[in-house]
Amino acid sequence: QVQVVESGGGFVQAGGSLRLSCTASGLIVDDYGMGWFRQAPGKEREGIGCINRSGETAYYADSVKGRFSISRDNGENTVYLQMNSLKPEDTAMYTCAASRDRYCRSNQWTYDYWGQGTQVTVSS
Repeated sequence: QVQVVESGGGFVQAGGSLRLSCTASGLIVDDYGMGWFRQAPGKEREGIGCINRSGETAYYADSVKGRFSISRDNGENTVYLQMNSLKPEDTAMYTCAASRDRYCRSNQWTYDYWGQGTQVTVSS
């Protein structure tokens, strides 16, 4: 049974940093494209970025480019989302997902397994 579990969310002041973790069981993260998404209340889900099977990051959303970075630890079977220079508009539920596609994309419909999410709240 596949499980994807996010952790590391919480409250942080604007300008601060958080690192989110996405740990998988039942699948090997370097066999999948691993993506991060977020959804704020009243807004559509937004793709933040993803890391391909090769270990290269495929894309970052313009809204987070230069502030967020995705990495992977194969030994821990975990993908990370490092978030720096956080802004109040980064407040959202952050979710990790796994895609069987060779090249991961921002399209949420290309992902096969999803976690439950972890809440990030940035105060001004």
